[in-house]
Amino acid sequence: MMAKATRTPHTGTKETGWLRRAVGTVTAVALCFTLTMPAHAQGRVAVVRDAEIETLLKDYASPIFKAAGLKTSRVQIVLVNDRSFNAFVDGQRMFINTGALADSAVPNEIIGVIAHEAGHLAGGHQQRLREQIATAQTLAIVGGLLGVGALAAGSIAGSSGGAQVGGALITATPTLVQRNLLSYRRSEEMNADQAAARYLNATGQSMQGMLTTFRRFSQSLSLSGVQVDPYQISHPLPRERIALLEELARKSKYFDARDPQRLNERHQLMRAKIAAYSGGAAAVARMFSKDRGSLAARYGEAIATDLSGNSAASLKKLDALIREQPKNPYFHEFRGEVLLKLRKPDEAIKAFAQAVKLDRTKSPLIRARLGFALVASGKPGNMNRAIQELRVAVQAEPDNYTAYRNLSQAYGQVGDIANAELIMAEGNFRAGNSREAKAFAARALQKLPKGSPGAIRANDILTIGK
Repeated sequence: MMAKATRTPHTGTKETGWLRRAVGTVTAVALCFTLTMPAHAQGRVAVVRDAEIETLLKDYASPIFKAAGLKTSRVQIVLVNDRSFNAFVDGQRMFINTGALADSAVPNEIIGVIAHEAGHLAGGHQQRLREQIATAQTLAIVGGLLGVGALAAGSIAGSSGGAQVGGALITATPTLVQRNLLSYRRSEEMNADQAAARYLNATGQSMQGMLTTFRRFSQSLSLSGVQVDPYQISHPLPRERIALLEELARKSKYFDARDPQRLNERHQLMRAKIAAYSGGAAAVARMFSKDRGSLAARYGEAIATDLSGNSAASLKKLDALIREQPKNPYFHEFRGEVLLKLRKPDEAIKAFAQAVKLDRTKSPLIRARLGFALVASGKPGNMNRAIQELRVAVQAEPDNYTAYRNLSQAYGQVGDIANAELIMAEGNFRAGNSREAKAFAARALQKLPKGSPGAIRANDILTIGK
């Protein structure tokens, strides 16, 4: 199930409607794929969680990361709920907009984006950019002080010319510093492009996706009718990047390589899901207007049908898809969601369990939904199994607030109020809700055996931050 969720440093995960949404601050130095600094890097981003999409992006990224010398387990790919075609990195996280995924016709386009961002990570561009920013700030301060000094000297000498020079210094220094910094960033973007080309060649993949992306940017600039000052942007102009990439592409023996058919099929299923959630049946119809009978189009229609309120009709469409691809875990996962809406928790449990069984990645997101279905059944005999599934989910992803809440409910159902309150303390602590975390921890501490691991953890939550 696609969920508007966030797992950001300060907020954790909350659930609202078709997506579990939260927003959090991203302290990114935006080494992004587009021509301008993204809004996300300047403030807060809305993050989307979805097991199917995350697994696909990991499959795209794994060979690229290996070629770049990056450990896949250390780089987290985060989906941003934004319609624009964009991606950027922050620390060991790579953010990719859902708009980029929806607009990319083939996997190779997104793989090219990932390769570019991997170039930033492998090159340590963020740290060096932070150093450049620190230097630029120092130069701006010094330049400003020199300007003030010139103004003072002119004033003492009674010279209007001195004052004019000082004013010019104050005005010019920030502009010069900014241009030097932007020039540095443009060079790093070109370096990331060249690194991406190496990674694509090393993995036997084409550079055509990257070329398609930059041509899209170039066309957007042309259609805007805006004259762009190349010294005022942080990324090279598309025509310059296209020229470089075309030169590199001509040297590659993999230029005509194509994405595997199965990978492309999964890519289209992803696009259909995003279209259904973002624009409903109409968006799915537009996206697959030339192939309405494709598996992806029918998947999108099934999701859109459920979102429109007709879960019974959606279930029939999903069952048809499952008959066609019985081993697709995400068809079973979404079937579980539909059955929950139809108030058939026992059938939903079976659907989620089948999804868990078929999911080769053992996504904690799907495990958490199985746990929720077990809790939703209300049957006492299901609660111990729910606790087991949900504990696995939060151990794998300690920031999943919704899973903590459901786990607390399961403990409450079996009468273990101490652990129910401890789990809520942990969930709120992970989500950055300090006041709520301490309140639950205090209540749990009164009920837990003195010196037990749970009591020690509750005391830790109470004392941290004091």
